[in-house]
Amino acid sequence: MRALAFLALLLAGAAVAAAAEGDPFLRRTATVRAVERVGPAVVNITSERLVQGSPFAPFRGTPGFDWFFRDFFEPRVPSQTTQSLGSGVVIDAERHVLTNEHVVAAADDIRVTLADGRQLEARLVGADPNNDLAVLQIQTDERVPWASPGKSTDLMVGEPVIAIGNPFGLSNTVTTGVLSAVDRSLRSEDRVFHGFLQTDASINPGNSGGPLLNAEGSLIGVNTAIYNGAEGIGFAIPIDTAMRVVRELISHGKIAPVWLGLDLQELDARLAEALGLPERAAGALVARVHGGTPAERAGVQRGDLLTAVDGYAVRSAREVYEMLERCTPGQVLRLDVLRGDTRASLSAAAEPFPPDAVPELGARLLGVRVAPAERGGFRVEEVAPASGAARIGIEVGDLLLAINGRPLADDAALRRALLDLLGRPRALVVVQRGRGRYHVTIPLGG
Repeated sequence: MRALAFLALLLAGAAVAAAAEGDPFLRRTATVRAVERVGPAVVNITSERLVQGSPFAPFRGTPGFDWFFRDFFEPRVPSQTTQSLGSGVVIDAERHVLTNEHVVAAADDIRVTLADGRQLEARLVGADPNNDLAVLQIQTDERVPWASPGKSTDLMVGEPVIAIGNPFGLSNTVTTGVLSAVDRSLRSEDRVFHGFLQTDASINPGNSGGPLLNAEGSLIGVNTAIYNGAEGIGFAIPIDTAMRVVRELISHGKIAPVWLGLDLQELDARLAEALGLPERAAGALVARVHGGTPAERAGVQRGDLLTAVDGYAVRSAREVYEMLERCTPGQVLRLDVLRGDTRASLSAAAEPFPPDAVPELGARLLGVRVAPAERGGFRVEEVAPASGAARIGIEVGDLLLAINGRPLADDAALRRALLDLLGRPRALVVVQRGRGRYHVTIPLGG
């Protein structure tokens, strides 16, 4: 009887194996079905940028230089085209493609290759470097497969995930793993980013901008980073965050800088003791609440200690300003504050930073008031006595051309450059006086 039972098991196993070999549907796992459904919507992105190879490039902008060398020397210097590769996913019937900003940054020409081999031109709809997200639109009337975005509010650590992309130029590569963590914070050279998804699904160069899927094939994230110095750790932007940015980019082409109406300052031990704050208190101190702003309406008061934003602990004033750089207009933020011995949780909806507040911001931080110059940049109209600008010798009539590497091309550029100074101790400014250009460091006011 035992021999007969063993023989029956062997025959049953052989039958199952034969059935599996003959019936591919038994091998069509959840992963296979997810890839079959979403894979056609994943595109490979090739972006090209024309780089002028002139050895005289550092001297551009000098009076008389541009026309002289353009006419006599520049035509002899060959230009070079740099190319970068990345991934993306079509997210709607209007052929919008979601990808990373760094994949298409400063590109002069963008092409996408679909899974079926079609190569099509694409135009940049909008990009947001603060969130490293961009939206393209494929330029064709042909039907293009697309994948509807899912949600990232119900993710479970440990659940299976799938990454599809273009690693090392190898098109439509699929890797699998699990969701290792959510709400992961990453520190770069000069800032901290919050809210990433972490996965052990292999994400290699070229995967940037590709989709991260759950086992059901729902789009839950945008692959965006590899942790330097580590193996098997990748990160993605949650799809809920990405779609909030996407809606703004499709509507406006860019993300308007936002504020809450708060001026913050760093908290040190002496200040904490003077305010009677608990020992080891950490956060950013509210130095001013502007009238008629989201912070005032939320009930924030001068002297409050801001300890967390949307659940992320605040360690410095600069960190709060960095969080706001990644926010979109109308986004509701939860502010945890400590007021004396009382803790409170308040809600405030971020608003676009008002353009009429830019002059005051420039005067407070740099100690100057400026006006647009005819040939670009901003002319210094007034220098506040004893300000950082006055101490380093800035004079009325000087031209401000760039702040911390940001060219001051227009009012919007000036606004973004000044907002980026909030919480910083100093600014590197390019100043032109007469025919000379200088890099100077200006101590910033509070």
